[in-house]
Amino acid sequence: MASRSVFILVLAALSAGGAGSAREDRRRRTLFSSLWKSGGICRNGGTSVPSLTTGQHMFCLCPEGFEGTFCETATGPGCYEGVGIYYRGFQSRSESGRTCEDWDLESRERYLTSDINAGRHNYCRNLHFKRRPWCRVWKDQQLLWEYCDIPRCDAAWSWTCGQPSRRKQMRIVGGTVAAVESHPWVAAIFWRSRSKEKMFRCGGSLIASCWVLTAAHCFPDGSQAKENRFRVTLGKSALNESDDALEQTFRVEQIIVHAGFDNKEGNYNNDIALIKLKSKQGGCAQESHSVKTVCLPLPGQNLPPGFTCHIAGFGKEKQGLWYHSQYLREARVDLLADSVCRQSDYYGNKISDNMLCAARPDWSQDACEGDSGGPLVCQVDRRFFLFGVISWGEGCARKLRPGVYARVSNYNNWIQDKTGLALK
Repeated sequence: MASRSVFILVLAALSAGGAGSAREDRRRRTLFSSLWKSGGICRNGGTSVPSLTTGQHMFCLCPEGFEGTFCETATGPGCYEGVGIYYRGFQSRSESGRTCEDWDLESRERYLTSDINAGRHNYCRNLHFKRRPWCRVWKDQQLLWEYCDIPRCDAAWSWTCGQPSRRKQMRIVGGTVAAVESHPWVAAIFWRSRSKEKMFRCGGSLIASCWVLTAAHCFPDGSQAKENRFRVTLGKSALNESDDALEQTFRVEQIIVHAGFDNKEGNYNNDIALIKLKSKQGGCAQESHSVKTVCLPLPGQNLPPGFTCHIAGFGKEKQGLWYHSQYLREARVDLLADSVCRQSDYYGNKISDNMLCAARPDWSQDACEGDSGGPLVCQVDRRFFLFGVISWGEGCARKLRPGVYARVSNYNNWIQDKTGLALK
């Protein structure tokens, strides 16, 4: 198909050339011939395609990321995939705002011969398998390298978020054992002690292939928590069992706790945090029947009181138990009006605008210790949206003591700022 297209273009160009005057034709041939021989007719690494009959320049074949008659227009991506090994965009500024320097001759000859202009540029690249694209900049009169100010193209946004692979069993406290395919966005966060004992810490929700949203109070050391002590497993149905066919386990690259997290009043205000999964061979989570992303609500979006939503986690099945549920469990809860949850016989002024409350009318189902960080999802237009992060409550399934959740729709800007994701 490609060779046929080139042949048609050549014929079209020949016909157009024949329509001009002989003098103009000779002038253009001379100009194109000199430019073609000097390699200057096609810019940005484009290749000149000559006429089959005269050998003169006909048109330019442009490299990926450029278009136009002479490949003069940049069209490259504004983000990178994986760790950016194949990034061919045009960002030339580091995270600190410094302008990148041109790549040196050795780097061009070793790594950039097939790049734009054979590497004669100052665009960010990942030449030595670092975490993401970088470049060299002058800082304090020294030539140093810095990562570039480029967002990651997260493959998760091409996924269909919020769609479980299996219908909920709907028959955590008062709930029932659930198949992970019913909650494929649930993450299990584990912590390794100094004695190297692996302990379950919290739940979370996969919002993008490399990002899990959870609760801030899961990290007593805040953003100073040691990432190498944590592991995150997706697609997990049982804490004491592993299923390689369903599960995906990751190290943690970064923990971001909301700067406004505050428990001075015992109410876990701004109880939200992000975990960046450490990529494997350039990628993170892979979509499957047991691993999917959950949708995020629009900024400020709220649902009416009485709306039924769903929670899931490995928390204790009953208040006072010393052990977590060994199996993923699920339950249904109804959203409460803020005014109700703020009544004096409920939680009073402990409830801030960053929180929402939910419970069963008969107080039979609720989140419990160990469910923290997990999802409260609500189905809207056949998709499940993460409206809440399991945060706190007094007891489990106690009358007039509903579960309290971080209100996710208050944090869209924060999530976008910290992750670089283009939230939809």
